[in-house]
Amino acid sequence: MKSLLLCAAALGALLTGAAHAASPAAVAATATATAAPSLDAPRMGNWGFDLSGRKVGAVAGDSFYRFANGAWDDRTEIPADRSRFGAFDNLRELSDARSRAVIEKAAATTGATGEAQQVGGLYAAFMDETTLEALDAKPLAAPLAAIKATTSRSQIAALMGRSAKGFGTAFFGLYIGQDAKDPNKYVANLGQAGLGLPDRDYYLTAQFADKKVKYQAYIAQQLKAVGWTNPDKAAADIVALETEIAKVSWTKVEQRDPVASYNPMSPADLIKLAPDFDWAAYLGAADLSKVAIVAVGEKSAFPKIAKIFAATPIQTLQAWQAFHMVDEVSPYLSKRFVDARFEFWGKTLSGQPQNRPRWKRAVSTVDSNLGEAVGKLYVEAYFPPESKTKMLGLVGDLKAALKVRIENLAWMGPQTKAKALEKLSTFTVKIAYPDKWRDYSALTIKADDLVGNIDRSHAFEWAYQVGRMNGPVDRQEWGMFPQTVNAYYNPQINEIVFPAAILQPPFFDPNADMAINYGGIGGVIGHEITHGFDDQGRQFAADGSLNDWWQADDAAKFKVQTDKLDAQYSSFEPLPGAKVQGQLTMGENIADLGGLLMALDAYHRSLGGKPAPIIDGLTGDQRVFLGWAQVWRTKSRDDALRNQIATDPHSPPLYRVNGVVRNIDAWYAAFGVKPGDALYVPPEQRVRIW
Repeated sequence: MKSLLLCAAALGALLTGAAHAASPAAVAATATATAAPSLDAPRMGNWGFDLSGRKVGAVAGDSFYRFANGAWDDRTEIPADRSRFGAFDNLRELSDARSRAVIEKAAATTGATGEAQQVGGLYAAFMDETTLEALDAKPLAAPLAAIKATTSRSQIAALMGRSAKGFGTAFFGLYIGQDAKDPNKYVANLGQAGLGLPDRDYYLTAQFADKKVKYQAYIAQQLKAVGWTNPDKAAADIVALETEIAKVSWTKVEQRDPVASYNPMSPADLIKLAPDFDWAAYLGAADLSKVAIVAVGEKSAFPKIAKIFAATPIQTLQAWQAFHMVDEVSPYLSKRFVDARFEFWGKTLSGQPQNRPRWKRAVSTVDSNLGEAVGKLYVEAYFPPESKTKMLGLVGDLKAALKVRIENLAWMGPQTKAKALEKLSTFTVKIAYPDKWRDYSALTIKADDLVGNIDRSHAFEWAYQVGRMNGPVDRQEWGMFPQTVNAYYNPQINEIVFPAAILQPPFFDPNADMAINYGGIGGVIGHEITHGFDDQGRQFAADGSLNDWWQADDAAKFKVQTDKLDAQYSSFEPLPGAKVQGQLTMGENIADLGGLLMALDAYHRSLGGKPAPIIDGLTGDQRVFLGWAQVWRTKSRDDALRNQIATDPHSPPLYRVNGVVRNIDAWYAAFGVKPGDALYVPPEQRVRIW
């Protein structure tokens, strides 16, 4: 299902793409990924930490990630059907296996009705390779005919608008979300779009030049597969077109500014802003002809992209539409389309040698289109209710820890502190699963019509979004599914959300040493809470509105510290010529640092004044830090890592450990880190924010 619920720039997720991303095969914590996945939660050693994963002889002060995870890293191979492998991916594999079990049970139910029929029918349609091979390209015939039938740019603009509720794409992205200034109402949001590759850098920088060449070859291949006229020339024209769009598009760093990205205007003013695009045709085809206000994101890019649209020959626009249609539908077609798509997107862009097994792709498809229906079955089968109660206690501990930290901040004045404490006190917490489940009864799913199912699902979702435009904001709604291995903060609801699937080892184990739990899920809870006070989240008030509640002096002091953090992270170079973007990753870096500090304080509070026990020679503080490091065990292929560095607001996992601990005084004391160690930062240069 197309992502329509929450703006990616506003939602602070723990890990980008974790909801439905490709993930390595499930294994025991110390094994290679060859065995069939278990439906049992993993166990991490005897008390929550996998001691066998530590690197004997490694110096904590030179690389704490290596110290905690080096042996695991040395012996672990990334499975052939994955571009990365780590703790998140291990749980994602477990979640997939469990989802498969409940989905296949539904699919095997004779005379199933309701959600069981929908879940089972969509899975069965995806797994029916015989029918898909027989159909081959036939499902593309009607949409391609509609593209070929266009004779004007107005008709093409209408096709782009229609893509909001079906297959296709547009030069401008459209979604329904909360109004940034008035979070009690929904608004139609417009953002820059039009690029096929992951980011503008793929078109404009030398490091991705080879990917751009291969992208053009892939475009030609897919156009040839559907009999498009002169596919090689069309492919060259499409890449040239997208390169022009890339030149005028905002960078991902620029897109992180919520104030600059909020430009509400009437459709009439939108036409004045970008007159070279038929907005009436676009909005009308998206069922938004009567909308009074649209919120424009990258305002300065809009007139430039519209001019590119107006200057592009119609036949190139048709070819552009045709390729993106084929590319989007390819996962649901015959093997030749599936393989061609994987060869580029999986192998070329991410370095992944093999496609995922079909059943895993089927599970992801059912998740994407019927996520809460699957989630309901998942929770009934696999989530222990007592975990929810224990999580609520941990969240309370973390909030109490931050309250004390804010009260004691030396750099923040009393007026800003009062507003920060007010915001903290109004946080909403959602754990495991929604109280109200989504109703899918109006969606028709057929076991022999995969492409039709996906198309109808898109239309169903868009109708749902448009239909509530004039109604109240649904504050019970979730932006992730229970079976998702992730967590998030939503500034416009001022809420932190923890799906059921992440509440397992290595993040959370009710039977583990509590220091490990505080370092794991405690750090995650603190991370999401801190998102409310990172460089983006701090611009939203307690009621969820985009509203500057800071005194100017305090904002200036905050920026001094974030500039220091930017300098630290921008010096990291995971691959030659590919440095971490400190500004792009700023919000996540602040959240990681604040989250771990908060978790450590909360652990100390939980001891009630008693000394922490020593376990296997490790102190309580040492175990908290090891718990944090353990959740970031990850190996990535070079192409996938380059993609992450260019496009992802999260730093690579190595720096989510090393980049954080070097700014925490207690880490130096816990592991005897001293001047001369590679990670050592003098006390006066350590970043101190929350």
